[in-house]
Amino acid sequence: MEKREIRRKIKALRTMLSEAEKASAAEEVFARLEQTAAFLMADKILMYHSLPDELATHSFLRKWCGRKHFFLPRVNGVNLDILPYNETRLELGAFHIEEPTGEDCVDPGEIELIVVPAVAYDKAGNRLGRGKGFYDRLLSSAKATKIGVGYDFQLVESIPVEEHDVPVDMVITQSSHIVIK
Repeated sequence: MEKREIRRKIKALRTMLSEAEKASAAEEVFARLEQTAAFLMADKILMYHSLPDELATHSFLRKWCGRKHFFLPRVNGVNLDILPYNETRLELGAFHIEEPTGEDCVDPGEIELIVVPAVAYDKAGNRLGRGKGFYDRLLSSAKATKIGVGYDFQLVESIPVEEHDVPVDMVITQSSHIVIK
């Protein structure tokens, strides 16, 4: 399947989810994440601030923000800056995503775990994003463990891979926990 076709199929499946199904899925996926050694051992974690069509991260961030140091990305041209998460310091940024404000950017090398959003993943850890390459550019320079999270239906048979694509080390869905390396 081509990337465009995968994106279209996943989008259609996401629109059929009820709010209760979305909340239940996020709870299940993040409960699995909390049990991984990568999460338990990490102090500095880059998360994403979820859009309505993504697996919701807001409750998870609030739950752990006193015990872990969370960071969020902020679009800066064609790249992502990494800034500390503070719920009171978010504003609508690029692509209508709430992003952190301020100038206290962190080097990607300081991050120990990156929880990566995507449209889809496959069992080899390949991910299909929204098509702008922001996360591929970030992940190519990061040494952190990369964990992809999503709904069960976001785990597909195969994703076409290009030279610049960066795979994740683990994929977690409601019923799957796949360790790639």
